[in-house]
Amino acid sequence: QVQVVESGGGLVQAGGSLRLSCAASGRIFSDSAMAWFRQAPGKEREFVSGISRSGAYGYYADFVRGRFTISRDNAKNTVYLQMNSLKPEDTAVYYCAAALTQSWTIRLRQSNEYNYWGQGTQVTVSS
Repeated sequence: QVQVVESGGGLVQAGGSLRLSCAASGRIFSDSAMAWFRQAPGKEREFVSGISRSGAYGYYADFVRGRFTISRDNAKNTVYLQMNSLKPEDTAVYYCAAALTQSWTIRLRQSNEYNYWGQGTQVTVSS
């Protein structure tokens, strides 16, 4: 059974930091590009950050570039999202997703390109 499980969400003041973690089943993780999306109340799900299967390429939405850092530990089947300088508008449910791919370098930004999703973790940033 494929599992994608996020953790690390919570409540933080504006300007603070959080680190999200996402653990995926071993075979899925090693064969996948990974990404974080988010969905705020009343809004559509949006791409936040992705990382290639090799881990060599991290890429970001403009609204988080310079504040968030994505990384992956292939030995632990885990992807991380370090979020710094958080803003109230970062408040959302954050979802981890995995996209099966043969490419070690492909960068994927569309939600329909991802095959497996976690249940999400709530991030709330207070002003």
